[in-house]
Amino acid sequence: MFSHKNRYLYILLLAVYTYINTALCQVYVYFQIDIDWYNAFLIILLITFFVWECNRLLQPLFFRWLPAAHEIIKRSVIFFFAGLTAGFIATIAVDLFFAEVVLHEVSPSILNPLKLTLLYTSLINLLFHLLNLVFVYQKAFQTKLVEAESLKRMHAQAELQAIKQQINPHFLFNNLNVLSGLVMKQSSEANNFIEAFSQVYMHVLNNLDKEMIELKKELDFLNPYFFLLSQRFPDALELDINVQEKYARYYIIPAALQMLVENVIKHNVFSKKKPLKIKIHSNGNETVSVTNNLQPKLNQVTSSNIGLNNISKRYGLTTGKQITVQKTETTFCVTLPLIEINRYENPDN
Repeated sequence: MFSHKNRYLYILLLAVYTYINTALCQVYVYFQIDIDWYNAFLIILLITFFVWECNRLLQPLFFRWLPAAHEIIKRSVIFFFAGLTAGFIATIAVDLFFAEVVLHEVSPSILNPLKLTLLYTSLINLLFHLLNLVFVYQKAFQTKLVEAESLKRMHAQAELQAIKQQINPHFLFNNLNVLSGLVMKQSSEANNFIEAFSQVYMHVLNNLDKEMIELKKELDFLNPYFFLLSQRFPDALELDINVQEKYARYYIIPAALQMLVENVIKHNVFSKKKPLKIKIHSNGNETVSVTNNLQPKLNQVTSSNIGLNNISKRYGLTTGKQITVQKTETTFCVTLPLIEINRYENPDN
């Protein structure tokens, strides 16, 4: 509010309004203050200006010091008293200037005007901060609405991305081809493949509408999912899962691990001689990482990073945490925050 583009107009209008009320109520007569109307109006205008401007200059300091949304009340109270102190100093300076330089009044005669102007300062400072608090809460409310809408959109996009990666025609076609080959060979792996195939789709259908899911469930899902991949690319993929048991009941974003594995396969070349090694491991600091050896495809089309962007934005909007991406000459690693169960009620709903 204090940085509003029309602030000088508001200061002028408030000063005019205040002077008219003091004149109508005969405040100057009642307190036996002998002053010309233009000097009285100028004093009110200068005090209003300095109180507003002092608060405008102080506000960024408190927003940097206490930026969090849950610190609004604490920040507002401290900010109010800081603005009041600065306003009192400015008011005393204005009164002394007019008494000594303009009106040539002796010190005792300015006590009543000083009391009135300090009272006016405290009232307008309170008014400014109440209005500013309304602005702050309105902005916070609008931000929450925007974040909620953005989360809703990102959740829908992530669901579509998961469906596209897991149930798209290419995925079905590739796995049905593998299944067909196993059946034709009368391989004993055919039944295992069908069972894994059904587990993958059951997991997809049961968790598409959830915002968070237990890490254990995601890890359990990866086993049949990776089995399907290993049948398509025999001896070319290696998966190593090493997650501490204490993190099994933590939560992550649904399909995050699967999307990261899919990205690894999408952007790297691999074979029996040069297998792609994917490691999923906990780090001891309430995070889990997906790391792979880098074997990038030649002439690779620039990636839009839809999967990583969706995961990152959903983490930011849902938990306030961020994923981290680290790339070296030989490895690529994405680290996901793990969310404690007791911080969320019914996260599966």
